[in-house]
Amino acid sequence: MNFKEQYYSVIDVETTGNRISNNRMTEICIVRMLGSKVIEKFTSLIDPESWIPDFITGLTGIDNEMVAAAPLFSEVAEEIERMTRDCIFVAHNVNFDYHIIRNEFQRLGYDFQRKKLCTVRLSRELIPGMNSYSLGKLCHSLGISLENRHRAEGDTDATVTLFQRLIEIDQDGEVCTKFLKGSNKEGTFPPHLDRSLFDELPDTPGVYVFKNQAQKVIYVGKAINIKKRVLSHFYSKTSKSYLMCQEIFHIEHIPTGNELVALLQEADLIKQYYPKFNSAQKKPRAAYQILHYKNQIGVIQFAVGLVKSYDYSVVTHYDRSHAVEQLEQLCADFNLCPRYCSFKTPVDCSAHYKLKNCKGVCKKEELVALYNIRATQAITALHHQNSNYLIKQPGRTAEEACFIMVKDGEYQGYGFVDQYASIATMEDCEDYIDRKAANYHTNQIIRSYLKKYGEQHVVYDQQLAG
Repeated sequence: MNFKEQYYSVIDVETTGNRISNNRMTEICIVRMLGSKVIEKFTSLIDPESWIPDFITGLTGIDNEMVAAAPLFSEVAEEIERMTRDCIFVAHNVNFDYHIIRNEFQRLGYDFQRKKLCTVRLSRELIPGMNSYSLGKLCHSLGISLENRHRAEGDTDATVTLFQRLIEIDQDGEVCTKFLKGSNKEGTFPPHLDRSLFDELPDTPGVYVFKNQAQKVIYVGKAINIKKRVLSHFYSKTSKSYLMCQEIFHIEHIPTGNELVALLQEADLIKQYYPKFNSAQKKPRAAYQILHYKNQIGVIQFAVGLVKSYDYSVVTHYDRSHAVEQLEQLCADFNLCPRYCSFKTPVDCSAHYKLKNCKGVCKKEELVALYNIRATQAITALHHQNSNYLIKQPGRTAEEACFIMVKDGEYQGYGFVDQYASIATMEDCEDYIDRKAANYHTNQIIRSYLKKYGEQHVVYDQQLAG
C-alpha cells in the first residue's frame, strides 16, 4: 500500500462522558486527507439527546444550551459516512473515537467499520523517548499549535499536523503497515506511561500495581505472567480498561514465584490501598470467632462474636452460621450447657431443640469446677481442629523455596528461604515470614487452593518436628 496515495479521515469527537459505552456524541470534526494533503473538513455540534454533565461542560465548554439547536446524529450520519468512506480512520487514542462513532451508527442499525490508525501508537514508535504521549503534552513538546483544546476542531487540527509529521518520518510506510495490519500486539499503550517501565516487567508470576500521576495506587492485579497480563489491559476494549489506561503513569511489580502467593499479596494490597479500579475484594466481610470467658459466677462461657470483640478467641469463621454449627457440635460432644454456650433457651435448658445433654450446672446440680473441666477440654479440642502447617511453593529463583504459614487454622503470611535451608519447626520459619493479616479473602484463597490441589504440598507442624 502506498500510504502517500491513501485517503485518511482524521477525527476527534466530544461526548457526554469519558467512557466508550453508554456515551453520546456532542461534537465531531473530520478532516479528509489524501496522503499528507488536506482535502476537506466537516465539523458540527451534535444533539446527544441526553443531558451533558457539569464536569464535561467544565472540560469542553459544551453545555446543554449549545446543543439544543444542533442536528441529531441521524441528521449528519450520511455526511460522516461519506467523509470516512474508503478512508483509514485516524485519531489520537483511536479506539475511543472509533467506538463512539460505531456505537452511534449501531443505534441507527448501520454497521460502521473502517481500518484504524492510532497517532499515540505511531508516535511511540516513530518519536520514542517523549515524556508523555497525551495530545496536549506531545504537541507542546513538538511545537505543534493546539488551540481550543478539548473541542473537536481544535484537537483534530492538531492531530492532522501530528499525523503529517508521522507520515513524513515513516517514509516507506513500514510502521503504518505494521499497526494497520494489527501485527503489533501492544494495543493502545497508556499515553502517560514511560515505555521503559513496561519493558522492565518480567514474564513470571507476581503482582503488578498501576499508579496515577500522584503515585496513588489505582489498580492491583495478580498474574502468572506479569508482562502478558499487564499488556492485556492495554488492548482491552472495555470502558474500564480505557479509563484506567488514561490514568496510568507508573507501574510497579512484586515477583512472587508462584500464583498462590500472588493471590494472597493481591488481596493484601487491595485491602491496604482500596484502589479505584478494583471492584472485587473491596466489600468488607465480617469475621466471627468462637469465644470463651469466665462469667460472673465462674463458669466458662462460650459465644459467637465478631472478631476482636473479646481477647480470648478460639477459632475464626467468615460465615456466622458455620461458627454457630461448630459451637453446637462442641456443646453436644462435651455435654455443655446450651445456656452457657449463649444459645437462647427457656428456663429449662433441656428444652433446646437439639442440645439436651446438660448435666445441670445451670441449675446448680453440677459443680462449676467439674463443668469447667469439660469446657477446658472443649477449648483444647477446638485448638486441635485448627492445624499448624506450611504450604510449600516455588520461590522467585531456582535457588529459593517459598512457604505459606497457617497457624491455628489461620493464615499468618509467607516467606522465602534458601532451597537447602534447614527448617525443623514452625518456629524456624518465624525468622523468614513476611507477616500478613488474615481476612475473608485470604481464607477463601487458601481453602480454594487446598480444594484444588489437596495436601500434596502441605507439611504439618508434627511432620517438620519429625
